[in-house]
Amino acid sequence: MATSRATEVLGVRLDDGRIVVIKSRRDLTGRAKTCVTVQRYAADAGFPCARPLTDVTYIDGLAVHAEQWRPGGDMLRGDSPVIAERSARLYAQLGVIVEALRLTPPLPNPEWVNWEHDGSGIWPPNERHDDRPRATQLPPPLVVIASRARARLAKPGQVPRVLGHADWEAQNLRWNADGPHAVHDWDSIAWLPEASLVGAASGSFASAEIPTLAPMQSSEAFITAYEDARGRAFTAEERELAWAASLWPALHNARGEFIWHSRAVALAEVLAQGEERLRRAGA
Repeated sequence: MATSRATEVLGVRLDDGRIVVIKSRRDLTGRAKTCVTVQRYAADAGFPCARPLTDVTYIDGLAVHAEQWRPGGDMLRGDSPVIAERSARLYAQLGVIVEALRLTPPLPNPEWVNWEHDGSGIWPPNERHDDRPRATQLPPPLVVIASRARARLAKPGQVPRVLGHADWEAQNLRWNADGPHAVHDWDSIAWLPEASLVGAASGSFASAEIPTLAPMQSSEAFITAYEDARGRAFTAEERELAWAASLWPALHNARGEFIWHSRAVALAEVLAQGEERLRRAGA
């Protein structure tokens, strides 16, 4: 997921032969502590991810910690309903593990799911994007879709919030012949309604090197498979939130594509699918 948050990763070989990973990133709000705690809790529960080896230490505004090195595995490429269901079942496993966690919310949420920002525009402030000339020349249909999606997401009703992985893309997951091998990018933990997290994942699960928006039927398959794996169907309100959230990561990427003259991958899908996803979102 394109973002202004950069994480530096350094591999270190210890005297005992182990290779560990040192991660550092700018963190002025303390959200890294919660993200690393969620990662450690998931690893201890047997979820496929690198286990943090230290707590977070702050050095000159940088959050630094060490974790296991977990190489290997392959991306599960494709955007078919079958792949959507497989990805969703793994996401549901994580949901079961973290649902009882009560931690300091890791706010602000990652930019690509931060529709609750307090900036003056539709999208959250972005120091890389906002001063570019084309930032004020976005295609009107894109702006309309984003405005309607955000308006629906801003009305979550009485739906409780949970912690969850908010960058559930193929590029952050690794698989082997036996099943899931590793889930990466734990700095992307968010605090949102469960249905919103699932919806965002249902739209972005197929994104590999170039982020996109999954086909409608595959997002539907993802949401349904998640419900089946959790043993609970979403309410009508939750379903609407899921469909609205399914658009937001792609809207984030579509804006970036346009501003930076990149190939319109996410933008094309947002314009093609936006109206139907908004209809399902009640927007």
